[in-house]
Amino acid sequence: MIKKEEVYKIGKLGKGHGVRGEISFLFDDDVFDRTDADYLILDLDGILVPFFIEEYRFKTDSNALMKFEGIDTLERAKELTGCDVYFPRELADSDDENISWAAIVSYDIIDADSNCNIGRIASVDDSTINILFCLENGRLIPASEDIITAIDQQNRTITMRIPKGLLDL
Repeated sequence: MIKKEEVYKIGKLGKGHGVRGEISFLFDDDVFDRTDADYLILDLDGILVPFFIEEYRFKTDSNALMKFEGIDTLERAKELTGCDVYFPRELADSDDENISWAAIVSYDIIDADSNCNIGRIASVDDSTINILFCLENGRLIPASEDIITAIDQQNRTITMRIPKGLLDL
């Protein structure tokens, strides 16, 4: 059984497309540029289920038409509409320099000076030039490479040299 800690969300399935069982896949992670995968994991009513990829083709930078094995009709594809799509952390590129924003959701932020856990990343706001880690406790921490001192994918932590006074805001 696949556990939520073993995967990270990369997108959502949209509408069915055509009569062969293709479905629109809206993604917000560049995992396809970094690694090859034979399958993706779909959340079906709270159960994480692997679906093997038969083929896919990109429509835009954030949308692809996905064809899964065993999904051969529009009706079957429609059953998957709205499903969240996850990627296995173990298959993601382990290169710390190329880790995606989506992959670090649920990582803990550690203050380099005090070695204290500041909080867990709930989401990443990359809608502006100043990217922010949005923590579960409501804090916002700048996601600047200048203050990140280490990323530990195995322990799912990011160590940062937090500027004085930032945590007091």
